[in-house]
Amino acid sequence: MSDAAQPVLENITQLKDWMVAGCKPREDWRIGTEHEKFGYRTSDFTPLPYDGPNGIKAMLEGLMAYGWDGKYEGDTLVGLARPKEAGGGSVTLEPAGQLELSGAPLENIHQTCAEISAHMKQVHEVAERLGQGYFGVGYTPFWNFDTAPRMPKGRYRLMTDYMPKQGGRGTEMMYLTATVQVNLDFASEADMVEKLRIALALQPLATALFANSPFINGKPTGNMSERSLVWTDTDAKRTGMLPFVFEDGFGFEQYVDYALDVPMYFVVRDGEFISALGMNFRDFLKGELPALPGEKPTAEDWENHLTVLFPEARVKRFIEMRGADSGPWPSLCALPAFWVGLLYDAETQSKLVDYIADWTQEERDALRLGAPQTGLATPFRGGTLLDMAREIVPMATQGLKNRGCGDGAGADESLFLAYLEEIVESGKSSAEKLLDQYHGVWDGDIKNAYRALTL
Repeated sequence: MSDAAQPVLENITQLKDWMVAGCKPREDWRIGTEHEKFGYRTSDFTPLPYDGPNGIKAMLEGLMAYGWDGKYEGDTLVGLARPKEAGGGSVTLEPAGQLELSGAPLENIHQTCAEISAHMKQVHEVAERLGQGYFGVGYTPFWNFDTAPRMPKGRYRLMTDYMPKQGGRGTEMMYLTATVQVNLDFASEADMVEKLRIALALQPLATALFANSPFINGKPTGNMSERSLVWTDTDAKRTGMLPFVFEDGFGFEQYVDYALDVPMYFVVRDGEFISALGMNFRDFLKGELPALPGEKPTAEDWENHLTVLFPEARVKRFIEMRGADSGPWPSLCALPAFWVGLLYDAETQSKLVDYIADWTQEERDALRLGAPQTGLATPFRGGTLLDMAREIVPMATQGLKNRGCGDGAGADESLFLAYLEEIVESGKSSAEKLLDQYHGVWDGDIKNAYRALTL
């Protein structure tokens, strides 16, 4: 179906209805996990270009031997997808070639972790032939914007030009950071509201627990999650903690209003990215978008617009948790386990509604700014985020136990929280452990981070 043949959206009610259609009964809830990692040449530790016999394109071509189909912009290979019957999911490229697995919607964390393992096995097999390695980190400790490669994707060319006009660190976000995210379903508007409020309030805790980016250009920055800190100076119109979510009466309509006030980036027609930088989606609804005069948006246009909103948690037809650094192997399974334990068990979710009920916006904002800098030591109400973690991680564990999803050998999903349980017990995130090594056995040589961070 061509873009022009798709049904058009003409009013706010239709935009809202598109989001409401994401509501699902509990038995249909699924878990979608996305993780990004940086690639490098094992011969000299330099980043991977797109082209060349050992570049990112060669990795994508190598993965196609495992049943992945190519995704193209014109004749340019920019990603991979797999039919649902073959497992589903996709592999995409972030601006500097960060290789991202966008997992299929799965029923439990056992399946999620198996999917990640299978993907990484394929990546390792191709990477060995190509002389490549891949590491999980929130902000690359070695490269800078000038040395980072550029991927040939239309949306990134537009964003690269636009970002410096909106904040001081937008291009760093694009080219130097990597994350792990989890997408979760909701049953109703009321359930969406509860989940989104919990997700936003506890996102700084996730940032502190999964902090894994304490270096820039080979040196410590003094911060635990440089990736998260970058987002505080990227584009204020489309980032942050969304105070309106906590106001009485919040629901899908209020989220649509927010989204409509965020300037557009682009529209896609016949595979081409057309600049709509700074334009207004409300004008698009009226057929008055300067980039496409006379045209009105389709559902795909609306979905594309929602993907360029970057708050700490965001809504499409599901809720996406966005607060964690990419990290070591166990963290890739621990992040979905953390959020599923908190939000897919009714008893635990109800407890969390009460837990965050009297937090103020000032407190939420203070946590958002503090967690990237001081991590688990960030103060909160006479304690720290570490103290909060000692309460919340056991709640996630109990939530997973309540779900009762076993692996067939007697273990439930709570086994995937071992990574966080060790952090809570030691009081040290991955970032702090990296810093200990940097000042200790590494003797200040950041190249040791390759071994420490390689997946």
